[in-house]
Amino acid sequence: MTRAALHRLLAGLAACGLGLPGPARAQEVAPRAQDGAPRAVVELFTSQGCSACPPADRLVTELARDPGVIALTLPVTYWDYLGWKDTLASTSFTARQRAYASMRGDRQVFTPQAVINGAATVVGSDRAALERGIREPGTAASLPVAIHSEAAPDRILIDVGAAREAGRSAEVWLLPVARAREVAIGRGENRGRTVTYRNVVRGMHHVGPWRGVAAHYEVPRTALAAADADSYVVVLQAENSGPGRILGAAKGPGL
Repeated sequence: MTRAALHRLLAGLAACGLGLPGPARAQEVAPRAQDGAPRAVVELFTSQGCSACPPADRLVTELARDPGVIALTLPVTYWDYLGWKDTLASTSFTARQRAYASMRGDRQVFTPQAVINGAATVVGSDRAALERGIREPGTAASLPVAIHSEAAPDRILIDVGAAREAGRSAEVWLLPVARAREVAIGRGENRGRTVTYRNVVRGMHHVGPWRGVAAHYEVPRTALAAADADSYVVVLQAENSGPGRILGAAKGPGL
C-alpha cells in the first residue's frame, strides 16, 4: 500500500477536522530521519523600510539553496512610519519577533534579525554568525523530530515522528510561503531599489498539538489560500507562553 493510500485509510478511520492527529497505528506512518533532512530553520525578520536589510535579504536567497536549511522571510511593520509601508509585512510577524525576544529575556528586536531554530539570534546580514549557528550541534542547529509532508490534490498530509525522550510536547504549524517576490520600493530608506524576497511567509496556521508520539495530520489545501502563496513549510515548535525551540520542519514543493 502506498503512503498516500495509507493516509487516506487512516483519515477515514479518524475523526474529521483541520489538523486532527490520528495516533492510531502511528508506528506505520511515522517518518524516519533521512539524509538531506533539514537541520535548521532560519527566520529573517526584515523590512522594506530598513536600509540595512538588503544584504540580509540576499543572504536568505543564498541560504535557501542549501537543502539542509529552511530559510524564511518574515517582514515586520514597525519601520512603516519612515515613509514606506512594507507591502509584505504582517503585524503577526512583528508580534512573533517580540515574543521571541521576550522568551529569550533579552528584549532585542531589530532588523535584520535572524532566529535559528527558535533559539539563537544573530544579525541577519552576518554570514559567519549565521553559518556558525546553523552548523554548531547542541546549540541552535538541531531538529530532532523527523517530519514528512506531502501535497495531495485537496489536502496536505503531515507525519510527525516520535520524540527521542518522553514528556516532549509542541505545536504543529503550517506556514504558507511565496517562494519569490520582487518589490520596487518607492519611498523611505530604500527608495529606488528593487529587492527580491525569498520564501516570504504569508501566514501561520495552527494545525494541532503534538504530544511526543508519532502522529498524522491532514490540512485542507484551502489553508494555503493566503495572498500569493505557492508553497508551504511545516514547523513543529515547542511553546511555553510564547514560541520556543523548533524541533522539526519540512519543506513544501519547490523549496
